[in-house]
Amino acid sequence: MAVPVLGQTSAVTMVGAGDIADCKGTGERQTARLVARISGTVFTVGDNVQGRGRWSEFTDCYAPTWGRFKNRTRPAAGNHEYYTSGARPYYRYFGSRAGRPGLGYYSYDRGSWHVVVLNSNCGHVRCGAGSRQLEWLKRDLAANRSRCTMAIFHHPLFTSSRSADTKEVRPFWKVLYNNRAELILNGHAHSYERFAPQTPFGRRAPERGIRQFVVGTGGTPPLNPFGARPANSQVRNDKTFGVLRLTLRPGGYSWRFVPVAGKTFTDSGRGVCR
Repeated sequence: MAVPVLGQTSAVTMVGAGDIADCKGTGERQTARLVARISGTVFTVGDNVQGRGRWSEFTDCYAPTWGRFKNRTRPAAGNHEYYTSGARPYYRYFGSRAGRPGLGYYSYDRGSWHVVVLNSNCGHVRCGAGSRQLEWLKRDLAANRSRCTMAIFHHPLFTSSRSADTKEVRPFWKVLYNNRAELILNGHAHSYERFAPQTPFGRRAPERGIRQFVVGTGGTPPLNPFGARPANSQVRNDKTFGVLRLTLRPGGYSWRFVPVAGKTFTDSGRGVCR
């Protein structure tokens, strides 16, 4: 269990994305160049490698690009990691930074913020009511003394990308919402999308809701075309690889989507912790 450090006043930076390396294109190299220019903790939102989650994909595809930042990376597991039994290469590659092997959920603190990383591969590590993971999440948040909290996991509850929404993660949302979390970061959909603060059932809630970002723009082609726009989707782009930079301050945060060289799409803003 992470122990919050109270009284900190300085801002901290986090940067990352998901759906990253496949060894077939240049996307992961382009986004790695962005990360190299941004200090702070690197987060991933799953599908660190896009193939079968093999050890060779981590060493040959991820390591030469995003692997350069391994010593400052806190990863999340995606579904492609589990295409190899038990996601064993994923846990071997990241070691203790990926949480307990076979479970993959953990928490840590950055500045005045508490960060929870969950495993949304619910067919492998249960996510629902009564599950070991959900009970751990309740205990972790009950012990959390930070005003501001975010959660990171692979599968989004809300997205414009066809068939990428995952209702199995709604229990995560309910616990996070009841504990007044501010942000959820996801991948899985190869696109960027930002939602207004909302409830676990998609009702807009500006005073208490959770703001969700989908950042499946780490480099794996193709980017997924959008379908119908769901409620509360504020900004979306399915044409640009890039990373999300977060600046976390006591009582608030700001964000900026940083596109790869040659692209102009961006998105930025700020919010406060309730």
